[in-house]
Amino acid sequence: MRKLALSDEILMKVDKPARYIGNEFNSVMKDTSQVNIRFAMCFPDVYEIGMSHLGIQILYDMFNRMDDVWCERVYSPWPDLHEIMKQENIPLFGLESQEPIKDFDFVAMTLQYEMCYTNILQILDLAQIPLRSRDRAEGCPIDCRRSLYLQSGADCRFL
Repeated sequence: MRKLALSDEILMKVDKPARYIGNEFNSVMKDTSQVNIRFAMCFPDVYEIGMSHLGIQILYDMFNRMDDVWCERVYSPWPDLHEIMKQENIPLFGLESQEPIKDFDFVAMTLQYEMCYTNILQILDLAQIPLRSRDRAEGCPIDCRRSLYLQSGADCRFL
């Protein structure tokens, strides 16, 4: 059984703790020793908004059909957990493995509307990934965003 990133004590303090523990029907679990690429697919909004997004579901399935790739989902935490994660220095984690996304090979974000742009900063900050690409050290996950407006932070962009 995998270890949760959040203790029971923390989960009891937040509203809707189920949004942070994963293990939903059809979630993909892989053995990290059997994959070459770890991919964090981030939706910069809360779980309830992002989990129903068809595009994320299609990409999640597409990546996870590859034997050597493990794609995990990441959502912005609600303000109650955000505050706890900052206080306790808990890095943002993938929903499936519960491991910090700063240790993944790729961190990708989908932007559905401009109101989510500030949530990108929240995700990078909570993940303990420097906000600007020039400040990232070797081995930091690549940050892929689909926007020309975020040129100073992204390592690559898709149009």
